[in-house]
Amino acid sequence: MLDIKVTKTDCPKQKPTDKDQLGFGKIFTDHMFVMEYDEGQGWHDPRIEPYHPFAMDPACVVLHYAQEIFEGMKAYRTADGSVQLFRPDCNAKRFQDSADRLCIPKIPTEDFVQAVREVVKVDEDWVPTFPDTSLYIRPFVFANDVGLGVHASKKYTFCIILSPSGAYYKEGLKPVRIYVEDEYIRAAPGLTGFAKCGGNYAASIKAGEQAEKIGYSQVLWLDGIEKKYVEEVGSMNIMFKIDGKIYTAATTGTVLPGVTRRSIIELLKDWGYEVVEGKLAIADVMKAGHEGKLEEVFGTGTAAVVSPVKELTWTGDTVQIGDGNIGPLTQKLYDTLTGIQWGRIEDTKGWTVKVQ
Repeated sequence: MLDIKVTKTDCPKQKPTDKDQLGFGKIFTDHMFVMEYDEGQGWHDPRIEPYHPFAMDPACVVLHYAQEIFEGMKAYRTADGSVQLFRPDCNAKRFQDSADRLCIPKIPTEDFVQAVREVVKVDEDWVPTFPDTSLYIRPFVFANDVGLGVHASKKYTFCIILSPSGAYYKEGLKPVRIYVEDEYIRAAPGLTGFAKCGGNYAASIKAGEQAEKIGYSQVLWLDGIEKKYVEEVGSMNIMFKIDGKIYTAATTGTVLPGVTRRSIIELLKDWGYEVVEGKLAIADVMKAGHEGKLEEVFGTGTAAVVSPVKELTWTGDTVQIGDGNIGPLTQKLYDTLTGIQWGRIEDTKGWTVKVQ
């Protein structure tokens, strides 16, 4: 168990007074958790202190070789005023998997969860009370050794920052248009597609910017070998309901193993749906769309929870999904998962963890 030292700020920030002030990841709370790693000493000096900038040497390893990882989680205000987390152990395990791939020392699950709980507890007043809002939690580790040799760092910083957030998409829970990327790739076997590291996202920005310019909210990535099979969307996993079955890419190395994805698959199976995790050709998706068999498409992720899709465009071909509105299964999934997260629906899965 970590012995966490707490130093509270003498200058608390003004908290948002209106839901519209929140946005996503724009406002940060008064405090952050910090812990360092030194080779031969391990992780040490866990503490919660006032939010502040880091001083970094220009030759810091992370600035040159991107040795870093991160996670995305949320804390939710329930109807009785308490605060809870959603499956933090899953985020801790994924953080370890990312660390292993990036040659970063692992943080034990219990220490990760304790650190998250404690910093959220200190800034509990920042968890919004507005409907359908939350406190976004961003744990991350970066290499802070100094030197320009290409090798694993011997020093690291682990930090957790918090951000009261509203809806991820400005348009809310409305179906979005997705552009299927057929030039660039996000990941390939043996690379870092399954890890949550900044390099994956940096490489995706160009395609995302181009798609946005022509009116699309997100890019759907295809596999890196044949550019034939669907994998994931820029910030989400993605699922397709075709002829009553649910199809989604398997998390076998090139797709991020999303916590929301995992939870939704469990719910779908509980409800009797057949979920197929494997290769699904984009040509088959488009064919199903033109034949009227593509019933619903939705993205899944911590930030947006569930994001309905109304249109897919691939190599100049476009299919409309349903009547352009959110599908009944997508709506049920959103209502159920957010109901559990905000405490409106009983958690029979043991997924939620009280902060106190």
